[in-house]
Amino acid sequence: MLIPIALFILGAIVASFIGVLVARLYTGEGYVFGRSRCDACSAVLSPPTMVPVLSYLFSGGRARCCGARISLVAPLTEILLGTLFVLSYYALGLVAALPLFLFSLSLILALVLYDLAHQILPTPLLAVFVCIAALTGFSLAPSVDAFYATLPATFLIAVSLALIHILSRGRYMGLADTPFVFGLSLLVGPAALPGFVFSFWIGACIGIAVLLRRPIGSRMGVEVPFAPFLAAGFLLAYFTQWNPFIFVATLSGN
Repeated sequence: MLIPIALFILGAIVASFIGVLVARLYTGEGYVFGRSRCDACSAVLSPPTMVPVLSYLFSGGRARCCGARISLVAPLTEILLGTLFVLSYYALGLVAALPLFLFSLSLILALVLYDLAHQILPTPLLAVFVCIAALTGFSLAPSVDAFYATLPATFLIAVSLALIHILSRGRYMGLADTPFVFGLSLLVGPAALPGFVFSFWIGACIGIAVLLRRPIGSRMGVEVPFAPFLAAGFLLAYFTQWNPFIFVATLSGN
């Protein structure tokens, strides 16, 4: 029981650091030595106010320096990554590739948070993610041949997103989603195709919900980043091992 607890705490700490990294990326601020400040009043935060999850709970969701309400994004991402770290341990065990897998999850979170904030995926983070995901997928594969067997589906998925971007002239899909989905496919291996399907199902549900919340008669377009849906779909398929093709076949009676 100590290992899952330790991994949850580690995941929460890493998520807290990722939040700082995403907020300061391309701003000229340091990631390690720069002092954290309140978003509302710019007061320097003390160490007790930066403890993942617990500081939010004990402060009642408000900054101690000025009383401003704190966004739920930080505690939710800390809980999310901590939970994913624990699920990774139960799915893989204490194998040599576990740190690589946890690193991959951390990079996914960083990319998703940056995409949500700026509607773009930063190239340096993407490049690191694809490399680490490839190494992780290769390390977790039962054999070299098994890893190579997953590559056709990986390339097919990546090419399909590239085609959507080209044919829609960038209106429906960003080009950066192509290397992101390529890395996700390398990471999850045989779960890539189910994950791809889940991504579009999740995206469709969220998209419909967003459209329903628009004011009646509004013609303004809504720009929704797709990276979070890709991450959610692929990780859902990997950790649950659900197969949407079997589900569809069951509904059709075949």
